[in-house]
Amino acid sequence: MSNSTELPVLTRPRLPEWLRAQPPSGEALALFNRTRGAVDDGGLHTVCEEAKCPNIHDCWGRGTATFMIAGKECTRGCRFCSVQTLKAPAPPEADEPEHLADAVERMKLDHVVITVVNRDDRADGGAMHYRACVEAVHARVPSVTIELLSSDLAGNWQALAEMMDRLPLDVFAHNVECVERIEKRVRDPRASFELSLEMLRRAKELRPDMVTKSSLMVGLGETNEEITESMQRLRSANVDLVTLGQYLAPGRPGERYLPVERYVTPEQFDAWTDEAYAMGFAGVAAGPMVRSSFRAGELLAAARERANQ
Repeated sequence: MSNSTELPVLTRPRLPEWLRAQPPSGEALALFNRTRGAVDDGGLHTVCEEAKCPNIHDCWGRGTATFMIAGKECTRGCRFCSVQTLKAPAPPEADEPEHLADAVERMKLDHVVITVVNRDDRADGGAMHYRACVEAVHARVPSVTIELLSSDLAGNWQALAEMMDRLPLDVFAHNVECVERIEKRVRDPRASFELSLEMLRRAKELRPDMVTKSSLMVGLGETNEEITESMQRLRSANVDLVTLGQYLAPGRPGERYLPVERYVTPEQFDAWTDEAYAMGFAGVAAGPMVRSSFRAGELLAAARERANQ
């Protein structure tokens, strides 16, 4: 009999069945490969790859992708995100808007989501580069609906106004990410729920004709009641669309990535969906695999149809 004490081996909690994605096959696989080709040939970055999104097979298998502009590195270091952090990244590429437009045209998209990295190193927070990318896509493919998932521009409201002025945009999105109580350990210190909420509020005031959208992650230590309260605050800022999804650590929890504290059931997501519609949201996407850009075109179309009923 040994007197030595063995330390337990720490393992991740087993993923529930509802979080196991299936790879594409048949026609979906062909679309997946075509989408990858368009992305690779254009030298573009996608949040699908950089953020290790679990829906990449679903979305690329439908011929859609969420493009990430203004560089491959972010000036912030949120503890849920796998995008590399750099204090001073290289300047945004001047030809990126045209390369992006090329890819959207080649993929024959009906709806495109353009997300960004934070550019705190630039005086305007990257706003004019974001604008140039949206304008290039619209000029090349006027029929496509465009969704911009913007940074908070470090609260530069003049840059926001200049970016939004007559911008050919259908959806302005900005994510609050998590409930306010836990934001200090989840998000970069320069971000906050209140700043994000003000960003959404001002965007709607500048462009009341435009749909606004935000997203919340769950499984980071929040309560169900805090999710409900957060959705109510988003509605108070006249946000039209909301998405809720399960947080999944993109790497091993440790110095940077936070651990998953709970796996929320599909039934709870269904309950939040009912609550959100009761609050007056025009469109809701809530589920374990949902991310802010998940089937974004379908969500916008459903919201518009609902508004016209």
